Amino acid sequence: MTGELLVVPVRGIGEVGMEDDVAALVVSALDTNGQKLTDGDVLVVSSKIVSKAEGRTVPATDRDEQITAESRRLVAARRTPGGLARIVEAAAGPVMAAAGVDNSNVAPGTVLLLPVDPDASARVLRSALHTLTGANVAVIVTDTAGRAWRDGQTDFALGCAGLAPTEDLRGTADTHGQRMEVTVRAVADELAAAADLVKGKLQGVPAALVRGFGSHVLAVDAHGPGAAIMLRPAATDWFRYGQVEAVRWSLGVDPAAVEPPAVPPSPVLDRLLRAVEVALAAPSPLTGVPAPVCVTTVDDEGLLVVPELPADPIALGALAQRLSAAAWSEDLTVTITLEPRGLRVLAR
Repeated sequence: MTGELLVVPVRGIGEVGMEDDVAALVVSALDTNGQKLTDGDVLVVSSKIVSKAEGRTVPATDRDEQITAESRRLVAARRTPGGLARIVEAAAGPVMAAAGVDNSNVAPGTVLLLPVDPDASARVLRSALHTLTGANVAVIVTDTAGRAWRDGQTDFALGCAGLAPTEDLRGTADTHGQRMEVTVRAVADELAAAADLVKGKLQGVPAALVRGFGSHVLAVDAHGPGAAIMLRPAATDWFRYGQVEAVRWSLGVDPAAVEPPAVPPSPVLDRLLRAVEVALAAPSPLTGVPAPVCVTTVDDEGLLVVPELPADPIALGALAQRLSAAAWSEDLTVTITLEPRGLRVLAR
């Protein structure tokens, strides 16, 4: 059982540079504050200082290219006043904004990439701390991300060593004697979030000690499975794409091939034109090739007309259905009618 937890900021680490010894900096800061590591402590450190020490700083002019390079899979993209925002599966593992490429708390003109292998970074730091102090501690390397269906951001465990990152309560009985079937506590994430309350984003405190969780700290020679086991595979993710991206994939269109929606939403006509582009880019279920390239016009009544349509009525119906689906992904409901010069599409 876990009793009280004490979360203590580690002040005085200072700015970290490439090839700096993070373990030595932490121990020195603790000594300056009259603190020391003890068996069972959990050291929670921001991935930023780990990345800086590992030389993961790059010029800011390459940010978009770096996001692409650090991305495994596009989940969602939106055009914002500040530029293109992307939620991706990062090379480091988690699904997060911009693949974790960050320009906060770094030198102007630069951005910071996540550690290449966050769990390995946590293991290295843990071993170094044990060598310096003799204490058996766990290490959590954290980053910040938003969450589906929730506003705001929180810290989570990007890497972990010396601690089982989850606690499986399935099969145990609750206070009413009922068998628990699905509960797996994300303890590493919970500790990361608790530590962030004393680290903060603006105070220059990139590390914190958590005490009172020692019963969960593993033996010195057992680092545990790492935070990677907490990553949900795309195949088991019920929400692996954003709304727009899911529709585009279902229509056979690479979401990145068409301009993403804007935040806040663009005018209705812009969204409708984009839906038409998606519908026409999708391969026909009959022929396997996209519909013929066409020109979209707006008539005197302000209604969109799509000329040069397929003559086959089944293919025409399939195109209308693709257009309806693409419009729905743009938060539009459309009425489609067939006229001599083409399809008339009314959005509402």
